[in-house]
Amino acid sequence: MLLLTLVLVPFIGSIIAACLPANARNGEAVLTGAIALFGLLLTAPLYPQISGGAIERYQAEWLPGYGVSFALRMDGLAWLFVMLVLLIGLLVALYARYYMSPADPVQRFFSFLLAFMGSMLGVVLSGNLIQLVVFWELTSLTSLLLIGYWHHRIDARRGARMAFTVTATGGLCLLVGVLVLGHIAGSYELDAVLAAGDKVRAHSLYVVALVLVALGALTKSAQFPFHFWLPHAMAAPTPVSAYLHSATMVKAGVFLLMRLWPTLSGTPEWTWIIAGAGTCTMLVGSFLAIFQHDLKGLLAYSTISHLGLITVLLGLGTPLALVAAVFHTLNHAIFKASLFMAAGIIDHETGTRDMRQLRGLYRMLPYTSTLAIVASAAMAGVPLLNGFLSKEMFFAETALVGGTEDWNMSIAAVAMGIFSVTYSLRFISVFFGQPARDLPRVPHEPPRWMRFPVEFLVLLCLVVGAVPGPSVGPILHMAVVSVLGQATPAYELAVWHGINLPLLMSIVALVGGIAIYIVLRKYYGLLQSDQAPVLYRFNGARMYERIMTYLQLGASSLVKWLGAQRLQPQLLLMMLMLVGAPLLLVWPLPVLSAMPRTEIDPLFALMWFIGAACAIAAAWQAKYHRLAALILVGGTGIVTSLSFLWLSAPDLALTQLMVETVTTVLILLGLRWLPPRITPRELNIDVPRRVWLRRARDLLIAVAGGLGMAAVSYAVLVRPPPQSIGDFFLLHSLSGGGGTNAVNVLLVDFRGFDTMGEITVLAIVALTVYALLRRFRPAPESIAVPIQQANDVDPAVGQAPDEQANSGYLMVGGVYLRFLLPFMMVVAVYFFLRGHNLPGGGFVAGLIFAVAIITQYMLAGTNWVESHIRVRPHDWIACGLAAACLTGLGAWVFGYPFLTSHTSHLTLPLLGEIHVPSAFFFDLGVFLAVVGTTMLILVALAHQSIRGHRLTAGGAIPETVSTKEAI
Repeated sequence: MLLLTLVLVPFIGSIIAACLPANARNGEAVLTGAIALFGLLLTAPLYPQISGGAIERYQAEWLPGYGVSFALRMDGLAWLFVMLVLLIGLLVALYARYYMSPADPVQRFFSFLLAFMGSMLGVVLSGNLIQLVVFWELTSLTSLLLIGYWHHRIDARRGARMAFTVTATGGLCLLVGVLVLGHIAGSYELDAVLAAGDKVRAHSLYVVALVLVALGALTKSAQFPFHFWLPHAMAAPTPVSAYLHSATMVKAGVFLLMRLWPTLSGTPEWTWIIAGAGTCTMLVGSFLAIFQHDLKGLLAYSTISHLGLITVLLGLGTPLALVAAVFHTLNHAIFKASLFMAAGIIDHETGTRDMRQLRGLYRMLPYTSTLAIVASAAMAGVPLLNGFLSKEMFFAETALVGGTEDWNMSIAAVAMGIFSVTYSLRFISVFFGQPARDLPRVPHEPPRWMRFPVEFLVLLCLVVGAVPGPSVGPILHMAVVSVLGQATPAYELAVWHGINLPLLMSIVALVGGIAIYIVLRKYYGLLQSDQAPVLYRFNGARMYERIMTYLQLGASSLVKWLGAQRLQPQLLLMMLMLVGAPLLLVWPLPVLSAMPRTEIDPLFALMWFIGAACAIAAAWQAKYHRLAALILVGGTGIVTSLSFLWLSAPDLALTQLMVETVTTVLILLGLRWLPPRITPRELNIDVPRRVWLRRARDLLIAVAGGLGMAAVSYAVLVRPPPQSIGDFFLLHSLSGGGGTNAVNVLLVDFRGFDTMGEITVLAIVALTVYALLRRFRPAPESIAVPIQQANDVDPAVGQAPDEQANSGYLMVGGVYLRFLLPFMMVVAVYFFLRGHNLPGGGFVAGLIFAVAIITQYMLAGTNWVESHIRVRPHDWIACGLAAACLTGLGAWVFGYPFLTSHTSHLTLPLLGEIHVPSAFFFDLGVFLAVVGTTMLILVALAHQSIRGHRLTAGGAIPETVSTKEAI
């Protein structure tokens, strides 16, 4: 449960944060920091047992038949990343408290930040590959929200879309890759996949799995050629950038490569793909960083280059390279978070991040400048700082892999080191020189606690750089052992290893970086350059935009050729597909065997004849006589209900009858606002021959489609019935679901997950209808009072609906229906309570209750009902979905699969012994959701009448519509 708590608490905090006031900066920051600190206090005590080789686990069955379970596992590598995510998250929360403006909607910011934290923890702790991909895509989604937080800015929206498109596409590739891995390993559990390394590497699908997994990791960690999205993500607030670049988003890719290193590494394909991408990335990123003028832009490209360095180490495939990769991941998180926060302080205090304007900041921001200079030196790999140690290990591994014959990798490593020193000096340059006089703000030191996260992280840079062994040695060893196991090599973390090749490479990098910076600054005009030499021609963002433009043009062409603004051509295309596709699939047509003749009940045949006649008549009347068509469709629905009842399916009959009642009323309310249709005869218009030919064509296609469906139905009926699973539900409905009504038990127990999906879709549809109707404005000719209600002789014409029901001609009916309302509620409760054993249940009860509310609206009008009854459909929907979800989660809490049903027998006074199944609460959620969705659509339609009356009273339209039929 501890691991589950670690993952769930940030998401719960995200919901709480979203509900806090928009101006509660202190409360939001305290909540976020408290959650991060709580996670640290839970994780830190696990160090002794994790360092001893133990693995903390949590597992709950989800789909055991498919090898999918909700599994969490924490080994040494996961412990290290969890601590990074939580520690940096705590510091970012404190920093954001002072960085964010009081005008910003901070509840949204901290809500997104907590969801992002929870998503990253889910990735790190996932013990199942499918589950890992789910959290992986959640990080993409939450990063979209964070990067686009300032959505009023076009660069924020553009950067968010770009980041999401690239990383989410990589996530889809990763999903296919883990499916292939699971197929090869025979399980999606991480332990099984890690143990199947030899089997995976020997399989014919190894390269396919490797490429797909690599695409997921490389897109997430902004590796070449997908690196372009990361600089555009700098439109996010600086706390987001600090968190995203140091411990979360971009580190997810390298974490995945470390996680699957025992399974996928050790082959030439691994080295060429991973190390090749990393080499290109570290060189391109470090070179482009030199020519950036934005502080955050420079740091973004430096992140790309350091991630490329880590990727190269992982791609080399040697155990010591993995040690260096883990070590540099830790070091990079420390100095990069501090640098972004320092850049944010500079932006916050000066009003700009443009290095062409910034100079002499050391005199105005001495403490911040000192901290930023130390962190920049760590990024450059200066001795006695943490970056120097891991970069020297990197140099050692590149020299070892190439040997004395191949120096290409060593040259690339030194070039990257030179470029990193150069862009670090570029960053440091803003602190020296004559102070700028034209800054948007007069800079001064930030508040003490805003600077504290930077101070803490810079202190870590110094401690790790000076005494690496005692400070991070045990933690690094624990993380490495969790990946390599017995193959863990012997290594030593020390500041001085003597004069050797890696030290010489470091010296060359430092001296070369300083020399190149001086040359560029003095002779190239670094401050005046607008673009990087040579590489400016290869713009990944421009290529991305071009691809997106082509995709949009292609989609527009498809819509142009296959779509239509009118409904009739779309239906024609669908019917042609309905007729043509089956013919293509089964051609030549099989000969259907004749069914043996059975006795036909005349009453049943007559009932079906009436239903078919109603359906045909409704189609005939639909265009010009909508009300008549609706009545005829209702007749078809009643015949369908009677057919279910005839065939001994009372649950289906009852549900169909209530659905028919509710939908008929709601459609009737909607028809009120459609403009009238006038026949050509009334307009004295002759219908052209081409119109008759088109109608004849449509009729033939419709008849062919109907005959095709009839043939399919007949073919299914004459086939021998397959083995049915119905007997299973009949036999186990009482013992397995605690009820004798197999239909209801099937819906709320055996297939409860399907039902939860259905009520979710129902809620989404209702919310969509509500949103559309709020924007809907009917045609002027349909707003006026219909001529049927404008008869001057009728005394009720001058009365509003509530007046008619209270004192007018509907007073008797109004009083009767008000007394009927509690009775219908009792009926709804009766059908709800009996549903587990007799026909009924939450769905039917919800529709009955909704009908009770609908009758009040129809009789007394919207104003009267809403002045006497507090109708809050959104709350009903939310409570219904929450009840259904919490019922399923309750089974999880007790260690059972999601939505597992249990029955408790209670003895109550007067009532005696009763049994209460847990499915009762799930069915209650169905009841609430159905009532809420129905009322929401009803309210949306009813409020149209209020707006219509306002327009009529204002004289904007004529008072009546003189047409034969208003609906």
